[in-house]
Amino acid sequence: MTVRPILELRCRVRAAVRGVFDARGFLEVDTPVLSREVLPEAHIDPITVHLDGDDAPRFLQASPEALMKRLLAREAGCIYQFAQSFRAGERGRQHDVEFCLLEWYEPAATLDGTADLLEALCAAALDTRGIDRISCQEAFTTHAGVDPFAATAGELEAAARRLGAVPAAPGFGESEAERWNRAFERLLAEAVQPRLGHGRPAMLVEWPAAQAAFARLDPDRPEVARRFELFIAGVELANGWEEETRAEVLAERIAAANRIRAAGGRPVLPVPERLLAAHGDTMPAGVGAALGFDRLAMLAAGADSIAAARPFTGEA
Repeated sequence: MTVRPILELRCRVRAAVRGVFDARGFLEVDTPVLSREVLPEAHIDPITVHLDGDDAPRFLQASPEALMKRLLAREAGCIYQFAQSFRAGERGRQHDVEFCLLEWYEPAATLDGTADLLEALCAAALDTRGIDRISCQEAFTTHAGVDPFAATAGELEAAARRLGAVPAAPGFGESEAERWNRAFERLLAEAVQPRLGHGRPAMLVEWPAAQAAFARLDPDRPEVARRFELFIAGVELANGWEEETRAEVLAERIAAANRIRAAGGRPVLPVPERLLAAHGDTMPAGVGAALGFDRLAMLAAGADSIAAARPFTGEA
């Protein structure tokens, strides 16, 4: 089978995406794939590389986030890139160890403006029209029968069992907060996500603060994180947030991620000191987001596996 149609599809989708960003004044950038620092996340395992003659390990980047944020702190302005990214142990119809992320940062933006940008990207690449915005509270109440802002971990677990999305047994010493997050994520993946984005793209907003990741909390509603995920036909296509710019808050969240890693038997990752140093007065407020380019190409191809829209896989 000729590979030409796949290459043409990816070029066509990439050109459509570039057109949207270039028209809005973004600059396309590139950042190192291999770095001494990595942004610790609770459930993402980076790939470690040891270079001859160098005792300090380096990391293949799980996303370009940490390095792009260092550009932001140096007044890069609005930037985007198509970045080869790496995550250990990720394989499946919509996952691979190596994949392409479209990542962008827009200083001074809010999620309202990002909704317009997402609508434009989907229209250009997938010929969709419009975008639906739905809150986590509404989505979980409608599709899982539980309000995540009011439910305990036990109540989320009971909802998961009722819907056949049985959460794994709690780990030894697992906290109530960790149980809550695990049950929330299971319900999202198995009960809520499959029902979102049919007809037109759906932007899931107003997340519980416990799921903030590196998003800022809403100053008027501190129980709400200014975060989003984008779904099309039940596929998670993109995620992002209004950025938390305070170094001390970022450090606390990195420490929390490492505690979860340790409790789950994952190695604790080194603190990214250069990333932390970039936060504070020099880090502009705004929105950062990542979109799975291979998934976007998959959707453009009308397929259900990223392998159908890629010339190579992680087995290359």
